[in-house]
Amino acid sequence: MSLKIVLLLIAISTLFGVAFGYFLRWIIALGKRGSMELEIKQMELKAKEEAQKLIEQAEKEAEKKAQEIEKELKEKEAELKMLQERLVNKEALLDKRQADIDAESGKLEAQKEEIAQKEKEIEELRKKQTEALEKVAELSKQEAKEELLKEVEKEYEETLLGRIHKLEQIGQEKLEEKAKEILTTAIHRLGNSMPAEVLTTTVTLPNDEIKGKIIGKEGRNIRAFERATGVDVIIDETPGTITLSSFDPVRRQIARIALENLIIDGRIQPARIEEEVEKAKEEINRIINKKGAEAAYEAGIKGLDPKLLAILGRLHFRTSYGQNVLAHSVEMAHIAGMIAEEIGANVEVARAGALLHDIGKAVDHEVAGTHVEIGRRILQKFGVDPEVIKAMQAHHEEYPYENPESYIVQVADALSGGRPGARRGTVETYIKRLEELEAIVNEFEGIEKSYAISAGREIRIFVRADEVSDLQAHKLAKDIAKKIEEDLKYPGEIKVNVIRETRAIEYAR
Repeated sequence: MSLKIVLLLIAISTLFGVAFGYFLRWIIALGKRGSMELEIKQMELKAKEEAQKLIEQAEKEAEKKAQEIEKELKEKEAELKMLQERLVNKEALLDKRQADIDAESGKLEAQKEEIAQKEKEIEELRKKQTEALEKVAELSKQEAKEELLKEVEKEYEETLLGRIHKLEQIGQEKLEEKAKEILTTAIHRLGNSMPAEVLTTTVTLPNDEIKGKIIGKEGRNIRAFERATGVDVIIDETPGTITLSSFDPVRRQIARIALENLIIDGRIQPARIEEEVEKAKEEINRIINKKGAEAAYEAGIKGLDPKLLAILGRLHFRTSYGQNVLAHSVEMAHIAGMIAEEIGANVEVARAGALLHDIGKAVDHEVAGTHVEIGRRILQKFGVDPEVIKAMQAHHEEYPYENPESYIVQVADALSGGRPGARRGTVETYIKRLEELEAIVNEFEGIEKSYAISAGREIRIFVRADEVSDLQAHKLAKDIAKKIEEDLKYPGEIKVNVIRETRAIEYAR
């Protein structure tokens, strides 16, 4: 019984403890809630006070800014007013000046009319005086002038004769001095001229019997060779040699290599000739690439495109006034480098500009334009330094001097080309005439190839058989001859030889 009572008391006390705990928690929560509300109200009051302060401060700053703006506006208004007054004053001054100018112009016009009237009166008075003088002197104006001149001439005859004699003597001395200079220069240039194949190449034969094989039956081999190479083959009584003649050095070299290989092989026939000519062209291309690379190495120029070097190598077979263009360019590169080093210019740009200055001449017979313009386009295409292009493009004064190296390149060109014996003008003129002759012929339709041979006295033209008939070939020859007569000046006559050939080829298997 007592145990139940104890348990009951424990349960009652537990319930009372739990209830009392919840009551205490409720009391504490109410206290905290009141304190938080009080804190929030305090924060609200503080925020309102700070906001009021900010508003008051902003109002003060806005009022201050408004005062400043108002002050600036007043100053601007004052300035504008002053400017307006100045403009009004200037306008009034201009109006006054215009009025003065108009008045002055009127005065000048009146004076001009007055002067014209005076001149007219003076001319009339002069005319009357002249008539009166002629009447008194019984001489006309022209007669009096002639009489006066005779008197002056008679009086100063000895003085005039002495002056004329002196002028003649001075002029004769200058002419003799100029003649001596020209003759001396010519002698030195001829005496120092470098030996070079200009128009012909000689091929040595093992024996004279090979000449018959080269000519072939009824001349078919020699005709095939001349057609394939574009050179004139000269076979004369000179023992052991054959001469190849052409103004184009590349053609001559191709013909020489092909002919030497044919002689070694011994099988000389049209089909074999064409094969050897093609092989010779490939060999010449290898030589061109080699010469271009060697020239760049010798001149000390690095980093050039291989295709650009191939174009440069073609100058090995090009001459200018008898001077090898590639050798001239390399020589110029050395001269330009030394000059640039002496004066403190860019040595690399000067060397490169000098080496590449005539690169347009490698293709100027295939591309329209001057060799300078063609060279510029080539160098731009291969991404050459613009400073190098500027240096090379002014050597013939087609373009302005844009950097110091352009002056150096022109000086180097003059030094290399102007030294005695470096060039021969007649050869260049001669070759240019042959090139012009071929260019005129190639303008006609149906032309396959054309070669100027026999020192320009004959133009040999191969036409396409499927485009030009036999009758049209005769008419074409007449038209070409007429065109040459109209466009070219030349001594003697030029033979126009039109060749139309049909081939039939079959293979036996």
